[in-house]
Order: sequence, then C-alpha cells, then structure tokens
Amino acid sequence: MKKPIKTGVIALIPTLLICGIALAQSATVNTLRGVDVNDPAILDDVHRNVEGRMQRNYRQQPPLIPHKIEQYQIDLRTNQCLSCHDWTKAGERNAPTLSMTHYLDRDGNELDQIAGTRYFCNQCHVPQADAPALVENEFQPSANN
Repeated sequence: MKKPIKTGVIALIPTLLICGIALAQSATVNTLRGVDVNDPAILDDVHRNVEGRMQRNYRQQPPLIPHKIEQYQIDLRTNQCLSCHDWTKAGERNAPTLSMTHYLDRDGNELDQIAGTRYFCNQCHVPQADAPALVENEFQPSANN
C-alpha cells in the first residue's frame, strides 16, 4: 500500500516543478524606480544631490558622499575616490581622510595603503540626496549620533 503512494508522490514532483518554473517565468516584476532595470533612471528635481554634509541617522553609519560620483571610476585597477581621500593626498586636496579602519587588514594589522576589503567605497558610502522614501517607514534617527 505504501509503495503506490510513494511512486505517486515521486511522479508528482517533476510536474509541480515544471509548473512552478513556468509560473515564475510568466511573473512580472514591478520596480520601485518606475523604469526597467536596463533603462537609465532620469533623476528629477525631487532626487537631487544636496551640497554640504547631511547629519548621520545612526551611530556607525558610513558617511554620505556630499558630491556627485557619476563619472568616478572604481574598479580593480582604479579607485578615483583615493585621488582625494587617501591619507597621502587628503591634506593637499582639502578632503576628509579615510578612517584608519580602512587601512587595517582582516587581522587588524595596519597597512600603508587601503585594505582590499575597503577598496570599493560605494559598497558602503552613497551620494546624499534629498529624496522621498520609496516605502513607508517609521524610522527615527538616533538621539546620540
């Protein structure tokens, strides 16, 4: 009696799998940006960069970037952010120096150059913009920034 049930369940699995794949392929994804992922998003006046520094919302928040970075190259060979913010150039460029944590390797050893784990700046830092929230939330900034 148990063998026919087991055989029936095993035969049903591929059918359900194929139906699930077909359903997933037919689903459409709506974006919050309002345009297709491959299309460029046009920024309007609502989503403009804000000059000057904005206050952080919570302790340990990575600082926001107070300038445009659209043309900045950040790849395996070049990090244009370092042309101003590296500790060797920040003073002459009048730019904030990177935190010392950016010069520590995984084991906490100090390095003379930026650590590979901190090389891609825009994985943590984003340009600041005065933009409305995409979804409703009740977030309140920390009182002790």
